Amino acid sequence: MLTADLTRLFVRELETFQREVEMFPDDQSLWKTLPGVANSAGNLGAHLAGNVQHFIGAILGKSGYVRHRDHEFSRRAGTRAEIVADLQAAIDAAKTYLPALTPADLEREYPESVGGVKMATGLFLMHLASHAAFHLGQADYLRRTLLNDARTAGTLPLKPLEK
Repeated sequence: MLTADLTRLFVRELETFQREVEMFPDDQSLWKTLPGVANSAGNLGAHLAGNVQHFIGAILGKSGYVRHRDHEFSRRAGTRAEIVADLQAAIDAAKTYLPALTPADLEREYPESVGGVKMATGLFLMHLASHAAFHLGQADYLRRTLLNDARTAGTLPLKPLEK
């Protein structure tokens, strides 16, 4: 079922982002950027955690999560442990609320217009998963460039998608 596949995708991206965050050598380096790069890996992790907790947890699951999107991008400090915990909360939201969706739920229009666009819930969730992968790639490339570190966090492993 599509909800099981979406759950696996979200968990894979979020767990890989946690590993990415843990590869930064200290808390300060997580918040560094390069000229022309607006968002640090810390900002991207906070944003991704906020996205999933808002769009999946609060909107679809009625979790009560209150998002502070501006803070996701304006934040300039914090610990790696805080971002890993935020990403864990997003993993928990995905694991809790996605499997509860029915095929009919996925066909219905997503309850909120996003960026002025209305679409089916299933399509929106696929968009959200690709959005997560995009930000994971940005954080990975930023860490490698900032730290001159070619190590990988195992971005986009196929094994977690195995049935």
